[in-house]
Amino acid sequence: MEERYDPQKVEVTWQKYWSERNLYKTELNTSLKKFYCLEMFPYPSGEIHMGHVRNYAIGDVIARYKRMRGYNVLHPMGWDAFGLPAENAAIKHGVHPSEWTHKNIDKMKRQINRMGFSYDWEREVTTCRPEYYKWNQWFFLKMLQKGLAYRKDSYVNWCPSCGTVLANEQVIDEKCWRCESNVVQRELEQWFLKITHYAEDLLQACDEMKGWPEKVVTMQRNWIGKSTGVEVDFRIEGTEEKMRIFTTRQDTLFGATFVCIAPMHPLADRLVSDKEGLGKVRARYGRMDEKYGLFTGFYAINPMNNEKIPVYVANFVLMEYGTGAIMSVPAHDQRDFEFAQKYDIPVRVVIVPENRTQNTEHRAQETTPPPPLLQGEGIVSYAPSPSNSNPPTPPLSKGGWGGFVIGGEGGITEAYEDEGILVNSGQFSGLRSDIARQEIAAFIEGNGLGKSVVNYKLRDWGISRQRYWGTPIPVVYCDQCGIVPVPEKDLPVILPEDVRFTGKGGSPLLESEKFLYTVCPTCGGKARRETDTMDTFVDSSWYFVRYCFKKGEIALDSELRTSNSELKYWMPVDQYIGGVEHAVLHLLYSRFFTRVLRDLGLINFSEPFTNLLTQGMVIKDGAKMSKSKGNVVDPNYLLQKYGADTARLFSLFAAPPERDLDWSDKGVEGAYRFLNRLWGIVYKNREALSVKGKEKKESMYRLTSYALRLYRKSHQTIKKVTTDIEREFHFNTAIAVLMELVNEITSFEPQSDEDRAVFRFAIETVLLLLSPFSPHIAEELWEAIGNKPGIFEQKWPEWDDEAAKEEEIELVIQVNGKLRSKLMIPLGLSDDGIKERALEEQRIKEIIGGKTIKKVIVVKGKLVNIVTGY
Repeated sequence: MEERYDPQKVEVTWQKYWSERNLYKTELNTSLKKFYCLEMFPYPSGEIHMGHVRNYAIGDVIARYKRMRGYNVLHPMGWDAFGLPAENAAIKHGVHPSEWTHKNIDKMKRQINRMGFSYDWEREVTTCRPEYYKWNQWFFLKMLQKGLAYRKDSYVNWCPSCGTVLANEQVIDEKCWRCESNVVQRELEQWFLKITHYAEDLLQACDEMKGWPEKVVTMQRNWIGKSTGVEVDFRIEGTEEKMRIFTTRQDTLFGATFVCIAPMHPLADRLVSDKEGLGKVRARYGRMDEKYGLFTGFYAINPMNNEKIPVYVANFVLMEYGTGAIMSVPAHDQRDFEFAQKYDIPVRVVIVPENRTQNTEHRAQETTPPPPLLQGEGIVSYAPSPSNSNPPTPPLSKGGWGGFVIGGEGGITEAYEDEGILVNSGQFSGLRSDIARQEIAAFIEGNGLGKSVVNYKLRDWGISRQRYWGTPIPVVYCDQCGIVPVPEKDLPVILPEDVRFTGKGGSPLLESEKFLYTVCPTCGGKARRETDTMDTFVDSSWYFVRYCFKKGEIALDSELRTSNSELKYWMPVDQYIGGVEHAVLHLLYSRFFTRVLRDLGLINFSEPFTNLLTQGMVIKDGAKMSKSKGNVVDPNYLLQKYGADTARLFSLFAAPPERDLDWSDKGVEGAYRFLNRLWGIVYKNREALSVKGKEKKESMYRLTSYALRLYRKSHQTIKKVTTDIEREFHFNTAIAVLMELVNEITSFEPQSDEDRAVFRFAIETVLLLLSPFSPHIAEELWEAIGNKPGIFEQKWPEWDDEAAKEEEIELVIQVNGKLRSKLMIPLGLSDDGIKERALEEQRIKEIIGGKTIKKVIVVKGKLVNIVTGY
């Protein structure tokens, strides 16, 4: 053993040892309880960052800990390798996406291995390889057979100059990120997966996801977005058209002062003569940060009061939700209110807080309506104006109720969105909102005006991408047979490499004649392949299933039923770890794919991840680390200066896993000093520690009080570290108590054989407990004290409750000098702790009552005297 701790030398030595012995290899062993630990796999960008280090260090501690507890642990890693950055690199640097991707994978794999993470690389997956994406195509064909994959028209971002589809993130201020041309919405036929088929199943299962953070479950529920409401028909004045709107707030129907349709609604083209203006709304479709619309020139009739109100096309109305048409009630919906302000549309209050109803009647009389064409209780209407793009505007209601803030000209400045009592609502005035919703829904159905419905915000998943670097969609188009799926026996449809990348003119696959033109599997005639590729979220929606099989071909469908033992043994994932930024789409799509597998009869469970940990971000100088902010800490720098064990230890010690980690150079130095200190203790006592036969634990009753204290602290540390790991992975407090034990060891000078046995036991305890966090130094010191190499394969230590119990003494409690009670307390309890225990004693509380405590006198190890006033 060398005197100086050299982390680079130590770490390379032990990484070689682990690799040569293939210690991380996992085999199916039904005699052992399994534990599947998985961190979200990375995109191969070429460099790991501190977010990766933290994510993988968390998973590695869990995996190593579970192995030491006797579990058969599956801990794999792979690469989410398809995606747009590789295409952009091909355009910029003239290198093929495959070459760029695989070079990055090789580099990142070396970096990950240098951190000492315990991955079973025999199960590595790379999603851009045919042996992986073959099964993406297999899934697609199965969904196509089940009616879960279909094709329909959908709008995309289109750059006319580049002649290509743009992802949302490539549209900057309505312009193409590459050429800065104006981006337009273009309708294309797209492939969709019918995730909405499982909407209720996905929602109901949220109640059973006890191992997930509540905030993530809530995000899942909100994304699915179940809502119960009504669909109501609004007739378009002067036409035979009807507009069916969906609302969950039928209690506000009398407050509708306009209606809106989505830019892609079939009525938009029929009602709007200003096609250029309609194009501008469509260009802003779905952008919720701004409210943009166009008056159609038409009015709709509200069936509840026969009032006619203007029809707008609005960018915030989504065709995919509800019916693609909404009634707008600016007094009671903030989004509608902001739109009404922008386009000078009237606001009518129809709900007020319960405690303001009397005031409401008074306020309602103050409202001055314009000359109406139609009038009823609180109704305002007006005629269309041929000279203006927007209808003439009545004045806003004066005053406000409840949540309203009184604004200029007596108008309201925000919507009141809460429950309350209906006003200005005909026969329903005076009802509570919840009651009114029921009665209005019944009225609508009873009078044939519409029906009660359940809707979901969740929309079917559009997977078509007009890109090259993705999974080819396995269908062909035949003039005779139409859309024809590629037979399973012909999978995979290989992504060709004879393509050029210019960034213009659509998918590069269109230029590959070898790929594009093929033979129809049905009739044998000429056919053309689909040139869209799949959304890369498809790749990550089932990769956790692929890890259950070793490298090489996997047998799915009927063959899987015979080789299904691996899948049944390992799945579901016991612990999944990743960033909260993936809390919605990736996790939702994974849950969807798992249900498809279930319904194909291949598995018998519905949820892929039993437990989920979403780690916080790594923050430096008050912001998330990023190159653009110039606050990145390069893991390679940490490896060179401090070593992997220090980097791992700091990332786990600085904050609980679920919280953001605030980067501290001093914290890194502190972690490094701690490991150096432990090295120095072992080096100083290496001869005494290496003596064999001395490590057997002596009975605690034969130990001196000096040795008993360290023995007790060792058992307490085992208990605390174990419970902290088991209890929500509180690694930071586990490491803190390890540091406390090292402090005890530092001050311990063994004098006898019993002392030396306890000293060795304490050192072994530290090394065993430290090994999941900083495995290299633990391995080195384990061998240095005379043990056979391989702390990785040792059992996790167990504590003795009797040994971990604090030594206690009897404390006398006096009040004003008179004995009032006695109490057992831990030996060595601080004065503040003694005071706290004495004042919490029930009998003492009763005696003191409401008297003033003047002072508390502590006589260490003997008594406490509480002096009170009279």
